[in-house]
Amino acid sequence: MRRVIISGGGTGGHIYPALTIAEEMARLQPTEFLFVGSEDGLESELVPKAGYPFTTLRVHGLQRRLTLKNFKAAGEALSSMAKARTLLRKFRPEVVIGTGGYVCGPIVLAAALQRIPTLIQEQNVVPGMTNSILARFVRRVALGYAEAASAFHGAKCVYTGNPIRRAVLMAEREESRAKFGIPAEQFTVLVAGGSRGAQSINNAMRDVLAYYTARPEVTVMHVTGEAEYERMRTALPADLPQERLRVYAYLHDMPAALAAADLVVYRAGAVGLAELTARGLPAILVPYPYATADHQRRNAAVLERAGAATVIENSALTGAGLTAAIEELRHEPKRLASMAEASRRLGKPEAATEIAKLAFSLIG
Repeated sequence: MRRVIISGGGTGGHIYPALTIAEEMARLQPTEFLFVGSEDGLESELVPKAGYPFTTLRVHGLQRRLTLKNFKAAGEALSSMAKARTLLRKFRPEVVIGTGGYVCGPIVLAAALQRIPTLIQEQNVVPGMTNSILARFVRRVALGYAEAASAFHGAKCVYTGNPIRRAVLMAEREESRAKFGIPAEQFTVLVAGGSRGAQSINNAMRDVLAYYTARPEVTVMHVTGEAEYERMRTALPADLPQERLRVYAYLHDMPAALAAADLVVYRAGAVGLAELTARGLPAILVPYPYATADHQRRNAAVLERAGAATVIENSALTGAGLTAAIEELRHEPKRLASMAEASRRLGKPEAATEIAKLAFSLIG
């Protein structure tokens, strides 16, 4: 039985890769896990729900400028390092994996200093601050994008792609369309702004949905995010044909929705892009403009350069503009097929397996 500590948190973009890596490691070898996160992060809900043992460290992120909060955060980090050493002594992991977020800093660093094999997984083109620091100490860095290698010590880097759920790969188009009641030939657009929703995309979608009310050949699946759902619902036309233009607060079966879609409108978070490229889906991307180090714009640029996506800046997003972009692609099937093929070439569907095998190889 292998013993593995995995740490990552703060956002779903750090937590879901951690859970996917654990699932794949357990599939390959019998493995006992301990997840390390923070009390107030999303991981405190998602990890126990997934059935893994979970413990916490008290630590907050550093600001990118000098502030009093940084001194408090530094003190918490030192205290967390002491607790991390205790966790390592009690659990005796054979490898420690960090997937980003400030909470993984103390446990990964403590493990590296004790010469326990360590691995970090960086999802974005632009590395986060924690991973940038940890890269100097760990054995390997698994990259979601090859373009991120220049930010790290090249000899440590392995381009694996970002880990995605096996359910995303297994979902079948015909079965998924039947599940949602979508006719086989219906052009279908999936719109989602991330787990928390995206106000700018939701605002634009009011006009998009109004436009497609009178066009029965198009189905739209629009995920608003739970915080935005009520506002969106009250702003929509009363005559919206809900069997075709569907608005969800949250879509639990996203793998099936991806399998059913012909075109996706997304933010440019690393995990979401990994899922759509693994499925070979063309996309219209609206990068979140306030992402740390502008990493979403850099993520989106990789797909745009490859011909897999068209990008609309958040500041330029309007309902009319988004409708025009969807219509342009809908009426150019050859271009849409070319984008799908470019997306497929970028996809790394076996990323989770590669990362799991890389982690096991460090054990020796």
